Amino acid sequence: MTVMKTSLRNFAAHKGRMALSAIAVLLSVAFVCGTLVFTDTMNATFDKLFGVTSADVTVTPKEAADEGETQQRGRPDALAGSVVDQVKKVEGVKSAEGGVISMAVTVVNAKNENMGSTTGAPTIAGSWNDNELKSMKISSGHAPRGPTEVMVDADTAKKHHLALGDELRTIALTGDLRAKITGIATFTVTNPGAAVVYFDTPTAQQVLLGAPGSFTHVNVVAKDGVSDDQLKKNIAASVGASTYKLQTAKESADAGRKDVGSFLDVMKYAMLAFAGIAFLVGIFLIFNTFSMLVAQRTREIGLMRAIGADRGQVNRSVLVEALLLGVVGSVLGVGAGVGLAVGLMKLMGQMGMHLSTDDLTVLWTTPVLGILLGVIVTVVSAYLPARRAGKVSPMAALRDAGTPGDRKAGVVRAVIGLVLTGTGGAALFAAAGATKATTGSLWLGLGVVLTLIGFIVIGPLLAGGVVKVLAGAVLRPFGSVGRLAERNALRNPRRTGATAAALMIGLALVACLSVVGSSMVASATDELDRSVGADFIIQSQNGQPVLPQADQALRSVPGIDHVTAYKVLDAKITTPDGKAEDKTLSAADPTYAQDVRKKTVSGELAGAYAKNALSVGEGYAKEHGLKLGDEVTVAFKAGSSAKLKVGAITSDEGSIDRGAMYTSITTAAQYVPADKMPQNLIMFAKAEDGKQDAAYSAMKDAMAAYPQYDVRNQADYKKSLKDQVGQLLNIVYGLLALAIIVAVLGVVNTLALSVVERTREIGLMRAIGLSRRQLRRMIRLESVVIALFGALLGLGLGMGWGIAGQQLLALQGLKVLEIPWPTILGVFAGSAFVGLFAALVPAFRAGRMNVLNAIGSE
Repeated sequence: MTVMKTSLRNFAAHKGRMALSAIAVLLSVAFVCGTLVFTDTMNATFDKLFGVTSADVTVTPKEAADEGETQQRGRPDALAGSVVDQVKKVEGVKSAEGGVISMAVTVVNAKNENMGSTTGAPTIAGSWNDNELKSMKISSGHAPRGPTEVMVDADTAKKHHLALGDELRTIALTGDLRAKITGIATFTVTNPGAAVVYFDTPTAQQVLLGAPGSFTHVNVVAKDGVSDDQLKKNIAASVGASTYKLQTAKESADAGRKDVGSFLDVMKYAMLAFAGIAFLVGIFLIFNTFSMLVAQRTREIGLMRAIGADRGQVNRSVLVEALLLGVVGSVLGVGAGVGLAVGLMKLMGQMGMHLSTDDLTVLWTTPVLGILLGVIVTVVSAYLPARRAGKVSPMAALRDAGTPGDRKAGVVRAVIGLVLTGTGGAALFAAAGATKATTGSLWLGLGVVLTLIGFIVIGPLLAGGVVKVLAGAVLRPFGSVGRLAERNALRNPRRTGATAAALMIGLALVACLSVVGSSMVASATDELDRSVGADFIIQSQNGQPVLPQADQALRSVPGIDHVTAYKVLDAKITTPDGKAEDKTLSAADPTYAQDVRKKTVSGELAGAYAKNALSVGEGYAKEHGLKLGDEVTVAFKAGSSAKLKVGAITSDEGSIDRGAMYTSITTAAQYVPADKMPQNLIMFAKAEDGKQDAAYSAMKDAMAAYPQYDVRNQADYKKSLKDQVGQLLNIVYGLLALAIIVAVLGVVNTLALSVVERTREIGLMRAIGLSRRQLRRMIRLESVVIALFGALLGLGLGMGWGIAGQQLLALQGLKVLEIPWPTILGVFAGSAFVGLFAALVPAFRAGRMNVLNAIGSE
């Protein structure tokens, strides 16, 4: 009980000093809880949507194409209208209604602007029927009644400022349809972000399927007292389970959840990984806080030992303080996490995915996990300082408060750090020289972990040398004040090393990702220059195929030497050794051999476009012992089987179409029915000599009517690659900002506590002539040199990781290493400003100290 009272008294006495550590715990717990609440809410939202919209039993074609296949083909698979009448007669059926839905469409307004979502959600076009009333209600106007009328969802109407009477143009495989908005429908459940348009059923059948009287699915409602499973069995017995795919409401909802769940899981675990990094950084902050508090209370602890407290009681006293800190920070973090989740939901709403706070989901496991993590991390971080407190001798009560500066890091620690760093460096070297990606990845992961731990352990040893070098360049120009700042930073290498390590971790990841990202862009750019002979590349922003009408518009452009179509087909390939594998074939026009200068190790690429021929990659050929002229059996997923000869073996060098198998569209068309043949995924064009600029302008004009497609020359394509990588890196940097914020708090806390620790010293310096301005400058310079030390370690370590990672990517053809020096130098310079910012409050407080009170303090 005495230990608890002492801990509570100490915690209350030093609550100001622990505030920043509590904030670090709060931020880390908030990120974990916010991530879990946000993803759980999204799961609940989609569960509700799928549960509401699923019919008791849904009938679809047996081998209905998934969303990707539907987009490639340009329209979904369909059922004959007679199926609806057949299902209506089944025992237990209350009603059966045919529906049409397609995601292979683009909707534009009168200004030719794409009405699709910018978040990656699809544009959905369908027929308005009774099942839609489960999730939507008409809030304005009326449902469409003919081919000149269309209805749009309220969220899309609001986002794009659409109103009744406005014209929309729907672009589909069957052609374009212009219709005026006669109705606006509002979601009664959360809209996941899709743009939705509705037609009357005959119009939907014609526009989306090109098949009057057909449907994509049948929604079946059971009579009262008939279960979904029983209804499914009845329908299967009547229409044939082998002919159609039948799903109960639960099965339909589960399938929807599975599709969405994989994406949500990736997002959740990625965000939790960044929360883990923030926790790791927070460990250093908490460790430093308790180390300094124990040092400042040496005399107090000595007195406790002198009056009878044993080591265990002192140890437990410090750990109880850590427990209190962890509980307070974690509880506040749980609340902040819920607020963060709500903020993320609002942000998603601004982007088009409307998540309602009514669906906010806080499972009991979320606060429990957050509090456990916060408390465990805090107590573990304080364990070593607590042990150190337990070792304080009763004789310490006779000495002045505080401990002498630890000028030398322990020899054992230095040896361990050197061994870990050396072993990690060797692992990184092994990763860079690996010949297989799987082996190299293992070496890379091991190298990253060992070098990170090694740098953390060896930090105090490095502080002595590196800080002196930095001080010579940064602090010496400030004269005696600069030398005082240098000595303060060197006074306790362990403290300096731990403070810098917190900043090092975040900046190491920034440097690593910058190197990898820049190298990817440079490699892709180099590959484009060497391998792509086409002048123009035409494709959609979201993977939609190039429709026939757009294809025709391209081919009508004057000044074009040739246009190449490129399709992707799924097939099972059986080699002469009897092995069968699912593969993707790239079917293209023969001119593709000119558009992409693909190196071959045997034969010429043009040979792959001969009748009943294909090419295989070098690695695949070696694995199966294939050579020119060998026959393989190709079973097209959407068609029949064929015997195709190997007409070329392509090199596995480079990243463009690495390992791709080529065949001609003419060959594929012999075995895949026209209605199952995918549309062009991408198209290439080459201008006649000297007409590139004119052809580029004419091609842009020709494709203006189809805003879903981008016409890019090689310069445009390089820029888009750079922008895509840049956007991804910016998201990652934004998430890493949490770890860097916690690291900055660590610098602030270290300086604030060191000012308290050196109160008498500061008073004496002020008494012998140090001005307030010089004192504040000294503390700021100390902060700057610690921040630069951490930045130097982090950037150096991260560049090593990035170089090893790039060498591993070279196995996939990304062979150009590029160090983004402007970014690296900018981050290093920015670290000095971080140091200045972190020192503002501690320097201000030090400058306000009363000189006499400071000299008289203990």
